[in-house]
Amino acid sequence: MDRKLSSNEKYKILFVCLGNICRSPAAQAVMQRLVDERGLTERFLIDSAGTSGYHDGDLPDRRMRVHARPRGYELTHRSRRVEGSDFEEFDLIVAMDSANAADLRELAATPEEVRKIELISPYINHPHYDYVPDPYYEGSEGFELVLDLLEDACRNLLIKVLS
Repeated sequence: MDRKLSSNEKYKILFVCLGNICRSPAAQAVMQRLVDERGLTERFLIDSAGTSGYHDGDLPDRRMRVHARPRGYELTHRSRRVEGSDFEEFDLIVAMDSANAADLRELAATPEEVRKIELISPYINHPHYDYVPDPYYEGSEGFELVLDLLEDACRNLLIKVLS
């Protein structure tokens, strides 16, 4: 993370997974709520995207929306693919797993853009997970686990950005 939150411009974070219908839109919602709860809405831009365009324009997976709702998250983001301009626009690009990070490094055009890519894993305080697993082929427990991991990771990521 090269750039910290400054006093006069927005800090821009992009969360990325494969299809932008489960993990990354959930991360976007979790981080947005954390920012909003701290009265920092105007200081941040939070977005999400996927490394693939499989689901362009779709709402998040229905199962993720169902599991997010009782926690107070309304997932309304429309899926989109990562674009070259995202590397210029965002200060930090957070990959949900190492495959997503590798795909992002392939898309990055410069070493500066590669330096903006981080794995979410350093922010997860869970003894059995060092990435956010894709719940797409899992049952309810998979979606709940993803939300648990994201709530933990986003809280820790925000602390680091603010420090």
